[in-house]
Amino acid sequence: MWLFYRKQSFLQLNKMRKNIMNTKNLMVSFVAIVMALFVLATNVSAIASTSEVTIDGITYVYTTESNVAVTAGETMTVKVYFTADTDASEVVIKAELGDNVVKTSKFDVEAGKSYRKVLNIKVPYDFDDDELSTELDFQIEISADDERDETLVDDGLTVQRPSYNVDFKSVNVAKNVEAGKSFPVDILVKNNGYNDLDDLHVTAKISALGVEESFYFGDLVDAEKDSTSDDDDDTDTMNRRIYLAIPYDATNGAYTLEVEVSNEDAVISKTVTIEVTNSFPDKVIKSGNDLILVNPTKDIVGYRIVVEAPTTVSDEIVFVQAGSSETITVNPNAEGEYSSDVNVFTMNGKLVSTVTFNGSEETVSSIGSPIVIMTVVLAIVFLVLLVVLIVLITKKPEKAEEFGESYY
Repeated sequence: MWLFYRKQSFLQLNKMRKNIMNTKNLMVSFVAIVMALFVLATNVSAIASTSEVTIDGITYVYTTESNVAVTAGETMTVKVYFTADTDASEVVIKAELGDNVVKTSKFDVEAGKSYRKVLNIKVPYDFDDDELSTELDFQIEISADDERDETLVDDGLTVQRPSYNVDFKSVNVAKNVEAGKSFPVDILVKNNGYNDLDDLHVTAKISALGVEESFYFGDLVDAEKDSTSDDDDDTDTMNRRIYLAIPYDATNGAYTLEVEVSNEDAVISKTVTIEVTNSFPDKVIKSGNDLILVNPTKDIVGYRIVVEAPTTVSDEIVFVQAGSSETITVNPNAEGEYSSDVNVFTMNGKLVSTVTFNGSEETVSSIGSPIVIMTVVLAIVFLVLLVVLIVLITKKPEKAEEFGESYY
């Protein structure tokens, strides 16, 4: 009996001993976990405590509703003021607005010191077609080389459409245009602004060719009115066509076409490159002693020709019919080697071309032009006729034949 109770006591004592050991193990584990958490917490201490964030000079307040509004398409300036809570290397501040992200370059901080960093971020256009404003996610994070990341700002930011803004949706034009012909320019614009755009005008021009055309474009309402109005005239998008004429004397090459849409509140421009080809790049052609004037236009064209000595023609006006040409012969009036410049001007005094004629003549000719030659020929004919007339007048008539009488 005694042995039984002794055995039972021994078992209970052994069980108690095991419980104590398990408790010790749990305590050790708990202490280890606490120490690990303490060490971890020590290692991930805050890099910085934010003192202030400003957007375009306005202090940003962290609330459930954004207190700052920015304009879509503009670049906003974000300034972050903070005090470092610990020493850290390769610190980077990152700002995100919608899908746009910017970062500072890496820098070092010392505990207890205050810093200011500036970031410039483009405000995106994230609007539905009928919205005038929207709210985008706005975040600012700071990180260091030891992979510590802290979120300084995680809130929203109100983004509005610009007050007055017109945007090109497309400018369609042929890439190759022939000189002397007109071509269409199709312009599609949209009102991306907060307000209506009234009395828009469009101008299309090619400055290098002196070509320009303007016309009234129309009115564009804001996107919200466009989506709610039953009036077909209330639209925020409009398409127009304008025609430009390339001059006949335009040379082959690439030219810049500029399209501008504007009113008193907004202006926007867009450039497009076109290629001009000319089948008749030269309107004045030299062929031997001939000067060929070409007129590929649909109207009569006048040219003023000024020829320097020693040629026979000094100043002459020539009119060329539409779609035809005129040939002028330039005859030298010189002895030996000669060189003469022929300047061709339009009727308004614009120089078209300068052509040089040169060669050699053995004798001096005073009758080089067709007019002089014709005059000499007529004089010779006159002299010949005069001689014939004198001969006829001075010639004696022949004696009449005498007939004798006849008797039967």
